[in-house]
Amino acid sequence: MSRREELAQNLAEVEERIAKACENAGRDRAEVMLLAVTKTWPASDVEILYELGLRNFAENRDQEAGAKVGQLRHLVEARWHMVGRLQRNKAKSVVEWADQVDSVDSVRLAEALAKAAHARGQKLDVLLQVSMDGDTSRGGCAVQDVPELAGAITRSGDLILRGAMTVAPLTMEPSQAFEALASVVSGLRDDHPTATGVSAGMSGDLEDAISHGSTCVRVGTALLGSRRLTSP
Repeated sequence: MSRREELAQNLAEVEERIAKACENAGRDRAEVMLLAVTKTWPASDVEILYELGLRNFAENRDQEAGAKVGQLRHLVEARWHMVGRLQRNKAKSVVEWADQVDSVDSVRLAEALAKAAHARGQKLDVLLQVSMDGDTSRGGCAVQDVPELAGAITRSGDLILRGAMTVAPLTMEPSQAFEALASVVSGLRDDHPTATGVSAGMSGDLEDAISHGSTCVRVGTALLGSRRLTSP
């Protein structure tokens, strides 16, 4: 089986899962974006997925992503997300390639991204990353800190708050984490009307996430396999 055939088969299976989950939840399939997590996979795989119809791709390491996106500038409709933990000193380089940063978890990081976006003269879409169990050592801000962080993002004028993201922690049932995230986003919308996105669910739990209102599922393994490369 060629790599294109493999990816096409995987994509069809993931699409079927998403469609079925939406049907079971009484939701429109168009409400859920499939974000292909292409970290550690070569640019050639992104090209194939693009040809198969995907437009949204995610990376988690700035250096790898910068090189990969540079190779793929000809994919003019591709939209790139930064989903990994991000240090403030990487803000300037990340805004060179990312259309959206999904892992903003502190006021200081938001300020660094806003400064970098301002220097480029281009607004940057962001998601708050929320730690549903409060263990911020693994990334994400605590739930009680969400209003302060959301306010800092909105006041910056250079960032557009698009919603929130979480990774289901091992200490909670995924459904519990996803339901809690949906509640966080619901609370944000009154003061931040652009914050409508709920990014939750990955290869193993996307159905659960969709049933709890996820508008974006981040899928790597189910699309690309478990093989990992060391360079783009």
